[in-house]
Amino acid sequence: TRYGARAMLHLALRFDQGPTSSNEIAAEQKLSAKYLERLLSQLLGAGLVRSVRGAQGGYVLARPPDQITLLDIYDVLEGRDPLVECVAHPELCSHYEACVTREVWARMHDACTDILQSTRLSDLTSRHRCKESAHADNPTATAP
Repeated sequence: TRYGARAMLHLALRFDQGPTSSNEIAAEQKLSAKYLERLLSQLLGAGLVRSVRGAQGGYVLARPPDQITLLDIYDVLEGRDPLVECVAHPELCSHYEACVTREVWARMHDACTDILQSTRLSDLTSRHRCKESAHADNPTATAP
């Protein structure tokens, strides 16, 4: 998901500029081209990206960045299953009725889902551009 989100952010930053080749994305994101192609294939199958054929072809987002959430990407690349199986399938655990930790795992899953659902690619493009601008204003600054 981390690499898929980075690839999607790359496409979001170039949303109105036409297709971007997978080789360009792989090089800029420092990813294996073969691995990136697998991710893009999954995202393509889910309708989050489109491929454009031809000499100037590549990949583009299938929808505007403000219409794609991190949860959309996560669902495609990871699925929606919670981190702890008993949250979705309590019948699998003999301790379900008395388990107090299950409540914690359920809250954690819900919180993560909420964060991913409320974060759109357009939010990330804005953050990226702010960081890029701050770095341009102070190129000697180092990250904490």
